[in-house]
Amino acid sequence: MTVGKWAAGAGLCMVMATGSALAAQPSEAQVRELMQVMDVPAQFTVMNNQMAAMMSQQLPCVPASYWQTYIDKTGVEQLTTAMIPAYQHHFSAEEVQGLIKFYKSPLGQKLVSQMPATMAEAAQSGQQWGRQRTADMFAALQKGGKLDAQGRCPGTAADSTPAPEDGQGQ
Repeated sequence: MTVGKWAAGAGLCMVMATGSALAAQPSEAQVRELMQVMDVPAQFTVMNNQMAAMMSQQLPCVPASYWQTYIDKTGVEQLTTAMIPAYQHHFSAEEVQGLIKFYKSPLGQKLVSQMPATMAEAAQSGQQWGRQRTADMFAALQKGGKLDAQGRCPGTAADSTPAPEDGQGQ
């Protein structure tokens, strides 16, 4: 019976340890504070503006002003609420407090203020790299005969000679 008591005690310790680990999850209020100091609502505005520009190009028949309200005040609240569980899943309450402290610091605030411009510049660099990389790879494929001069697979329907109109083979 001593082994049974020991196993029960060990099981109880495991349950208690698991319970304390669950207690370390950040509260919704902590995550909301973190999102505020990270200026997440402003990031939603940037996302909204990018999406509105894209949709205006794709659907010119719809006024651009229509898309400007895609992420409105209600949308910001809904999106924030939807994101909270992800933060709670990946960060402990202690880590969220550390992040809040960092983002409230001068360096954290500089990161928040400079991140949109930094990401825009990085995206441009990534796009430029991607265009060059694609061109280089297409050139290699063309040189190796895998692609034709128009960047298509040789012998595809676009390159083949049309069949005779009577439907019979050549």
